[in-house]
Amino acid sequence: MLRDVTLGQFFPGESLLHKTDARFKILILLVYIVGVIAANSAFSFLLIGTVTAVLVVLSRIPVKIVLKNLKAIIFILIFTAVLNIFFYSGETLLVDWYFIQIYKEGLIYAGFMMIRLICLVCGSFVILTYTTSPLDLTDAIERLLSPLKKLKVPVHEFAMMMTIALRFIPTLIEETDKIMSAQKARGADMESGGLIKRAKALIPILIPLFVSSFRRADELAEAMECRCYHGGEGRTRMKQMESCFRDYVFFTVMLGVCIGVFFINGYGVTV
Repeated sequence: MLRDVTLGQFFPGESLLHKTDARFKILILLVYIVGVIAANSAFSFLLIGTVTAVLVVLSRIPVKIVLKNLKAIIFILIFTAVLNIFFYSGETLLVDWYFIQIYKEGLIYAGFMMIRLICLVCGSFVILTYTTSPLDLTDAIERLLSPLKKLKVPVHEFAMMMTIALRFIPTLIEETDKIMSAQKARGADMESGGLIKRAKALIPILIPLFVSSFRRADELAEAMECRCYHGGEGRTRMKQMESCFRDYVFFTVMLGVCIGVFFINGYGVTV
């Protein structure tokens, strides 16, 4: 299951999303997230779901890769659905058995919450991490936060830390998978027993993982020092970021979608 998680990975390509300016992609992502969170009616979720599907098509990332990330949040999806089904009250009672009460509105709201989470995960990865290289992402974050430099905020270092943390997620996942395979080869049982037993079985995994993480961090720090890295002071860029008419159109369309969600909420069937 860990091998199926593609969080933080970059897939090179020549799609429309790949060619979009990274700064605009961050702004587009923020507007997209606002639209997904604001959706609370059947038609607004239909609009958001359609936009998410279009983004996947435009990115030219295989649907199989995009859906792999849902395996990592399957527990969150199920947990969220169960909470809303059993604890969301409404007017139309469907099941009344002892202390268990299930309402029609709870089922609808649980479905909407699952759609919202799926759209957030798939859309966010497709817009940003899958189609943006770590270097472009760092430059984009630094450019957008550059006004904070006047307040003595270390913008470059902050952007660098965020990008490195995001980039090392696949590495840590791969390292965890290797450690788990090694422990299983030594006879470790991590899948049977109760919750407490499974939690104890994770200890032989966490300790080597922490050691490996600190070792990688130390190696990265030494490599940066050997290359005379001193933060953003005096740093130049080989590739300058330039926006074009396509970026403005893309951002305007996404902003229109977000406004459309708010408009539809006023006339759609809310729960």
